[in-house]
Amino acid sequence: MVASTLAGVRVERRLGPTTQELARRLLSVMLFGFAPIVVFFNVVHLEFDANAGAGVLLGWIALIATAVVAWLATRTRTTRPVGGAVMVGALQANTGYLGYPLTALLLGADRLPQAVAYDLLVGTPALLTLGFAIGAAFGDRAGPDAFSRMRSYVVRNPLLPVFLIALAAPSSWAPDSLVTASRVLVFAMLPLGFFAVGVFLAASFPAGVRIPPVSRELVIGVGLRLVFAPLLFLLLALPVIDLPGPYLLLAAMPCGINGLLVANAFGLDRRLAAAMIAWSTALVLAGVLAVKLAAG
Repeated sequence: MVASTLAGVRVERRLGPTTQELARRLLSVMLFGFAPIVVFFNVVHLEFDANAGAGVLLGWIALIATAVVAWLATRTRTTRPVGGAVMVGALQANTGYLGYPLTALLLGADRLPQAVAYDLLVGTPALLTLGFAIGAAFGDRAGPDAFSRMRSYVVRNPLLPVFLIALAAPSSWAPDSLVTASRVLVFAMLPLGFFAVGVFLAASFPAGVRIPPVSRELVIGVGLRLVFAPLLFLLLALPVIDLPGPYLLLAAMPCGINGLLVANAFGLDRRLAAAMIAWSTALVLAGVLAVKLAAG
C-alpha cells in the first residue's frame, strides 16, 4: 500500500494531468471489470446464522447513522461533491483488503469466516446501495435533475445487479478454482487502487508538501469512520448480542479504496476521498503497530 501510494505520487509529479487521467481510467477498469468478478464469485457461497444476522442488522444501523451524521455535519458548509465524499468515506470501510489480514494477525486465522460474513453482508452491500446512491445524489457528474441522477445510479453501478444475481445463484456456478482466481484480482486491485490514491494526493497539495493537508471535512470523515461508526456499533450490540470480534474490527477499518471508485464514477471530490483514505489507513496501521509492540 505504501509503495503503490508513493509510486502514484512520483508518477504524478513527473507527468502531471496525464497521470490523473490514467488514474481515472484505472478506477473505471476496477469498477466495471475487476470488481463484478470479485463480488459474484465470493457472494455465491455466502452462508450465515441467526446470531450473525443480528450483528449484521446492527452493523447496518450503525453505518446508516454514520452517513446521516456526516450529511448533517457538511450539508450547509461545503459543496455537494465534497459533502458526498465525506459521507462515502465515513460509510465505506476497507473491510476486505485490510480487514482480512488484520483479522488473521490480531484475532487469529480461525476468525476469518466471521470477517468474511461481515464484509459480504454489511461492507459490500452498503457500498453497492448507500455508497453508490450518495455518489449519484451528490456527484457533479451524475446529472442535473432527479431522473438523471437515478439513471446514473443504475448505469454506473454494475455491482448491485451482480450482487443480487450471486445471492440467487447456485454454488455450482462458482467452482473453487474460479473463486481462487477472483481473489487474485483482489490483490491486483490493492496496488492499483493505492496508486490512484497517490496520484490524487499529489495533485491535491503543493510540490513541497509531503503529507495530505488536514481540513475540517477530512477530520469529520476520518473521525466518523474510525471512532463514531465502531463505537456506535459496539454500544448498539452490548445489550443485544455478544458481538463477534471480527465484526467490530472490520467496523473500525479505515476509509476504503472503493470510496474512490464511487468518487471517480459520479464526480465527488476525488482529492478529499484520497486524503481520507491515506490519513485513516496511516492511523489504523500505526495503531496496530503500537498494539503489537505493546503486546511484545
